[in-house]
Amino acid sequence: MKILHIANPEKFTNPFFDLVEKEFEHAQHLILSHASVNEWPEKRKIKNKNSYGISWFFDFVRAAHCADKIVLHGLWDFYAIVLLSLQPWLLSKCYWVIWGGDLYDYKSANRNWKWKLRNFFKGYLIKRIGNLVTYVKGDVDLARDWYGAMGKYCECIMYPSNIYREYVVRSELRSTINIQIGNSADSTNNHVEILERLIPFRDKDIAIYAPLSYGDLDYAASVARVGKEWFGEKFVPLTNFMSVDQYRCFLGKIDIAIFNHKRQQAMGNVITLLGMGKKVYLRSNVTSWDVFRSAGVKVYDVEFLDLELLARDVKEKNSSIIKSEFSEQKVVEQLKGIFGAEN
Repeated sequence: MKILHIANPEKFTNPFFDLVEKEFEHAQHLILSHASVNEWPEKRKIKNKNSYGISWFFDFVRAAHCADKIVLHGLWDFYAIVLLSLQPWLLSKCYWVIWGGDLYDYKSANRNWKWKLRNFFKGYLIKRIGNLVTYVKGDVDLARDWYGAMGKYCECIMYPSNIYREYVVRSELRSTINIQIGNSADSTNNHVEILERLIPFRDKDIAIYAPLSYGDLDYAASVARVGKEWFGEKFVPLTNFMSVDQYRCFLGKIDIAIFNHKRQQAMGNVITLLGMGKKVYLRSNVTSWDVFRSAGVKVYDVEFLDLELLARDVKEKNSSIIKSEFSEQKVVEQLKGIFGAEN
């Protein structure tokens, strides 16, 4: 079985390929990328000899025709989108892993001529692509609604960032309620709107933490300025990068997390927090809301904020479901269905 991956070296993809190499050593997995080979770990089997140029196109055509399956890690690569659109006979063996932004730019992007050109090819591809990979069924429904996608829905957690890793949360004797708002320095977090809704609680014993080390630094500065102005020392902007272990330790100290995104986003954060037994607020009209509610996980609507903490039975039920539904064992089984290979 030859699997071709169209991917770039991201914080999501590198751990994914580590998992694939561990669990699917009998399949041949090749990566075609516009990133330089030097940006990937040395052990990766990168197909392209040149990140750009005519040789990349020949590499793509040759590898795509030789592959049994083609996995597109997000629809970000315009060259790949065009080449696949011009070779529609390849689309039945393609698997589009929906990231979120690659779908939602249908609504959020500036519809200039560049968007229209890109969307012409992208729309053609999405309508005819054979397989749609995600664990958020609502995103598949949107792809069908916006683009007329006809492909098969392949439910898969896909990336290790969406797997719940066991972490022992140390109990602390403290009166302060720790609140996390958003997960990055991106305007899609709608931080200021959250802060406005927290104003009625600013005289309470709270601490508001905003992870702002990843994204737009100017936006991060503006959020930090508003947070300090409205909440003083009770607002804590997190502007330094943390390791995975440090960030998990930080999440362990959170009591309430508020994610005000208007689309499916920050799923790794949400899954980890729910698994730790934290109270999580989402918008009730985003597709991720339905993922958790349909699984029996209790999440809360941002329209109705309060500082009441979760009861023990709700914590335990949420944690139990998350550990079962977002486990490494489950993602391996789902990947077997996509790759068509037994370990």
